[in-house]
Amino acid sequence: NRHIKPYVLHPVKPRVQEICEFAKKMSYKKIGVAFCIGLYSEARTLSNILKVQGFNVVSVVCKVGCTPKEAIGIKDDEKIRIGEFESMCRPIVQAILLNEEKTDFNILFGLCVGHDSLFFKYSEAFTTVLVVKDRVLAHNSAGALYTTGSYYARLMKPGIDLVEPKE
Repeated sequence: NRHIKPYVLHPVKPRVQEICEFAKKMSYKKIGVAFCIGLYSEARTLSNILKVQGFNVVSVVCKVGCTPKEAIGIKDDEKIRIGEFESMCRPIVQAILLNEEKTDFNILFGLCVGHDSLFFKYSEAFTTVLVVKDRVLAHNSAGALYTTGSYYARLMKPGIDLVEPKE
């Protein structure tokens, strides 16, 4: 109905559908999914969708290898759960493993800030993002932009400490 004036936008495709259509148009066959363990269930759903759409899917979780955080010098009192085993995220290893699998195209799914950047740097295949990690806003980072006139007005003020003070 673009001929009707004034034209009102009517989105019809979610990003996951656009990714599938793009990958098919590019003749990609093998899709890599680099995901955060916190979004395991959602990543599984994505993998199922990709398989139904005819793609060969290779996925790799952020905690691949279960390397303890102590291996890079993190002390027990610096971990999230003091006194418990915690493995570190390994975005470079995620990229290397997908490179070894010779994926045609990769999808980032909820990797941390910085980890996503490292993945982009080391991935040999073109990569897109489906989900960005934003635990506060249910992975909808644009929510902070939409609410700079209210809830997140502090982001518009210079000179404030954006980081919570340490106790």
